[in-house]
Amino acid sequence: MPLPLFWSRILPFWRRAEIRAASYLRSLGFRVVASGFRVKEGEVDLIAWERDLLVFVEVKSRLGSDPPEAAVGFAKKRRIARAARAYIARHKLQGVTHRFDIVTVNDVPGQPAVFRLIRDAFRPPY
Repeated sequence: MPLPLFWSRILPFWRRAEIRAASYLRSLGFRVVASGFRVKEGEVDLIAWERDLLVFVEVKSRLGSDPPEAAVGFAKKRRIARAARAYIARHKLQGVTHRFDIVTVNDVPGQPAVFRLIRDAFRPPY
């Protein structure tokens, strides 16, 4: 579902991309339970369940056709993993299987946005 025009004008580009990515994940059967989870150690854009699997999702968006996932480097992955550990501890989910995905959003002016889900995009060794 597209955002109302009013919200499209006042929300930053990255936040609009997160909202649209959450909608995209829901269309794939995910149940989104958190957005913008932040702790001192890092941040996770979206947290969702895919059946019995907890999924931590980084949303990367670009205006144009450049591959957004290239912007998720080592330091970013480490911050996501730290935030994920904090979420797991806070919600007492230590025994739950989880993974890290990336949703890319390419916005080319005059064309519909292109979404891509990269499942199990990385496995943090930290």
